[in-house]
Amino acid sequence: MAGPTRWSRVILAGAITGAIMVAFGTRGGGGEESPPARASVVPKRLDIPSLGIKAPLMKLGVTDGRVDLPPYEKPDTAGWVKDSVVPGDEGPAVILGHVDTKTAPAVFYKLKDIREGQAIKVVRSDGKVAQYRVDSVEQISKSRFPADKVYLEDGLRLITCGGEFDRDDREYRDNFIVYATLVKG
Repeated sequence: MAGPTRWSRVILAGAITGAIMVAFGTRGGGGEESPPARASVVPKRLDIPSLGIKAPLMKLGVTDGRVDLPPYEKPDTAGWVKDSVVPGDEGPAVILGHVDTKTAPAVFYKLKDIREGQAIKVVRSDGKVAQYRVDSVEQISKSRFPADKVYLEDGLRLITCGGEFDRDDREYRDNFIVYATLVKG
């Protein structure tokens, strides 16, 4: 019976993500494409000094209504959801990373230790460094993922898995989400 529950969560998450991606496409422009200048700027590296994290960033897209994940073969790489804003710009910027792999800790393994007020920096391809301050952290069941809060509200969101590991479904039951506010673009 665990199988249908898992797939129900995946389908629900996919439907929510698809709706949010539509919102990204229509945000501020009625579905118009982004200006060419914005398209050329991408986030290159995520730095969280308090945790000793310096991670390269890759672009993540959406496939079949679901946000892609960084490959497990690159455990030290985090991924920027390219349909979210470039960190440092106004709007929601979303970065995902794995907490671990089958054999070792991954890029967001220490993320559970982050605290309110700590700094997060994102180095961009245009040479700017977007600086954020952690407002709050949340561990929440994947079945209650706060899509509107993550994908529509301004600020940086760092997302990984957390909580109890379900050995039958081979996945964590929760998401761990960091919410941060831009303090210097």
